[in-house]
Amino acid sequence: MVKTVIFARVSTGLQEYDRQINELTALANTNGWSVEAVFAEKISGAKSNKERTELLNMVNYVENNHIDKVLVTELSRLGRDTLQVLEVIEMLNKKEISLYIQNYAIETLTKEGKVNAMSQFLITILAEVARMERKTIRERVASGYQNFRNNGGKVGRKTGYRKSDKDMKEQYGKEIQLLKKGLSLRNVSAITHTSINTLRKLRIICA
Repeated sequence: MVKTVIFARVSTGLQEYDRQINELTALANTNGWSVEAVFAEKISGAKSNKERTELLNMVNYVENNHIDKVLVTELSRLGRDTLQVLEVIEMLNKKEISLYIQNYAIETLTKEGKVNAMSQFLITILAEVARMERKTIRERVASGYQNFRNNGGKVGRKTGYRKSDKDMKEQYGKEIQLLKKGLSLRNVSAITHTSINTLRKLRIICA
């Protein structure tokens, strides 16, 4: 039986990856593939691959457990930077593990385990187009903000706005737990990607 793992990603803590996992599980069942493990992360796709613990765990797992395919719903689930996406695919190719991209129904390797040149070419184009689209959206948003400011508008929190201690504790529960364990601000920031200034405030709140 073909052995697979599922990889899912969302960019923020407000999003959920259940839909991705459910769709890929259904895909595996339809094709008679076994799902050996599920890896899911909540992290910006702009982070470097070396900063993505769950991605690295997945790569290590597939290598040590003779996995045949990695399943993703979309190419962007691997990352938002073209070079980083291709880097992950290259890592999998060297281990003779195929990447299956659900929304395009394409794989990076052939049935014989050889690199699928056509899919590789298509993936490169798709990743670059997606990057260009995001760049265009960011530029439009920035232009809109600037136009709003030029016309007297104010962007950001209202003057004097401050989150309550209760809100801070609810939003940063994981950070607070790590601080209570005695981890340094720098280490907690590296783990959670929360700013040092915010962590200082949390330490005062929990003192």
